[in-house]
Amino acid sequence: MMRDIKTRSDVAQLLLDWVRPLKEHYSEGRAQLVIGHTSAHYGETSIRMEGFSRVLWGLAPLFSQRNELLPEEARTEIEEWKVLVRSGLIHGTDPEHEEYWLDVWDYDQKMVEMAAIVNAILLAPDVFWEPLDAGQRQNVYNWLNQINRHEVHANNWRFFRVLVNVLFQVLGLPDDKECMKDDLGVVEHCYEGDGWYFDGHSGQKDYYIPFAMHYYGLLYAEQMKERDPVYAAKLRQRAGRFYEDFVYWFDEDGREVPFGRSLTYRFAHSAAFAAMAYAGIDVPMGELKHLVLGNLRYWSSNPIFDCGGILTIGYQYPNLIMSERYNAPGSPYWSFKTFLILALPDAHPFWQADEQRPKLETKRLLCHPNMIAVHEKSGHTLLYPAGQHAANFGSTVAKYQKFVYSNLFGFSVPRGTELEDGAFDNTLAATRAGENFWRMRQGVESYEVTKEYTKARYELLPGVMVESLIIPQEKGHIRIHHIRTKEDIELADGGFAIRAEDGINRMETSMVQTTERAVRCHFPWGNAGAENLEGDGEAKLVTPFPNTNLMYGITVIPTIYFQLKAGEYCLKNYFYGDGEQG
Repeated sequence: MMRDIKTRSDVAQLLLDWVRPLKEHYSEGRAQLVIGHTSAHYGETSIRMEGFSRVLWGLAPLFSQRNELLPEEARTEIEEWKVLVRSGLIHGTDPEHEEYWLDVWDYDQKMVEMAAIVNAILLAPDVFWEPLDAGQRQNVYNWLNQINRHEVHANNWRFFRVLVNVLFQVLGLPDDKECMKDDLGVVEHCYEGDGWYFDGHSGQKDYYIPFAMHYYGLLYAEQMKERDPVYAAKLRQRAGRFYEDFVYWFDEDGREVPFGRSLTYRFAHSAAFAAMAYAGIDVPMGELKHLVLGNLRYWSSNPIFDCGGILTIGYQYPNLIMSERYNAPGSPYWSFKTFLILALPDAHPFWQADEQRPKLETKRLLCHPNMIAVHEKSGHTLLYPAGQHAANFGSTVAKYQKFVYSNLFGFSVPRGTELEDGAFDNTLAATRAGENFWRMRQGVESYEVTKEYTKARYELLPGVMVESLIIPQEKGHIRIHHIRTKEDIELADGGFAIRAEDGINRMETSMVQTTERAVRCHFPWGNAGAENLEGDGEAKLVTPFPNTNLMYGITVIPTIYFQLKAGEYCLKNYFYGDGEQG
């Protein structure tokens, strides 16, 4: 059931409901949060510290206001939380305490988690700074200041050190101006124009641009508006321009298109809208309110918590298969960055505005991320990318290099190399004839994106060159593949992975129409299909392994299958899908 979320009090109560199950999992000194036993590349000490810090993304904005409109019971609970997390901060930064977070080293994960602590002190100094005695304040300073003596990745991580030094300036403590200058230089190097950054790698334009580069930039802009007014104004202007493109990654009710890495952060995808409201960007407050609250409503209706109320690794349901190597049990609480709206008082224009749906074009070319964004009449929202790539964090190829990404169907990640466990939705996959060892493309040699199509040239297998032209239609899209192969191969052109059940009903044979050249799924919860328009293709319904799709545990993929001898071919297929009843 979708939760009714309209007011600041509603959002505050939502946050309290979501953090309440965590209380029993804090360590005795409150500096560690232990909520699972899966691991990440940075080890157990940082994992436990990460759990503690990420919850502060939500609690600190809540603490920053008086919360007078909340019932007494909620205000009492908030006071209890203040004591708990303040104790954790004191003990975690005390080198003599058994729960000390340990010293920081080069490229340390704890640098990431410093940002939440810094933001907490900036937003609620009466909770996290003023009650501390001189020795405790010195410990906090010493622990944070370690970042100024170590190497930091040249991407969004530089903002962590920037924010540490912002805090030091605000508190009147010694800061490192050379580090600040160097770090902001890296940020500027990552700026491309029109509101768009890249995150350390020019070919990667994903949700790290809004919920990292812009989010931290807007924290800087608000905290430094008097000390650095020119740059603060520039960051605000960039965010306003970015909004004009980024809003197309969402439908009119704030539901985002899953694309790229770190999707386990879920409603953090609307955190940039929250930061825009917080920093007073020149964007209609009614639109920002509708997008943020709509996104929270959507996520509150999905099974993203375990039976104990702990936020899980996964996307629309718990799923370790889609995770990255840096996803620990506490990592998903990075999503709490969206609760920055709680730092806005009830009288703020954000809360006083009437919600307003953004007015979106049916089709929009997004030049910097090399995408076409399409909003079909049904509400189906799609991103057609080309030329995207990223380092290997886990199933990275599937997360960046499929032909299209959808807010209704999500996408699938592989758990093997056969056709079924490869889960090749919205991509072309191939194997040498008879080998049953399938793969999709891994990078492109060249690409082109216009408002009407995307085009990419790539080597699908050694000796198999492909040029794929993807043409969005009023509903669905056409794919034209020019293929030159030096050996016999099998190809599978997969469509949208549609769920095979809706929790009550299961797909039945009568709901699927299959001919030699087309397969169409007409389900009570939606429809999807594939049709071979040119080339000797065979339509089939592939049943991928369970839990490969990010949104649904069991899916089927309408697919056009080919057996090709060595030679040259032109293949043409049509794919469609939406949430309308079949």
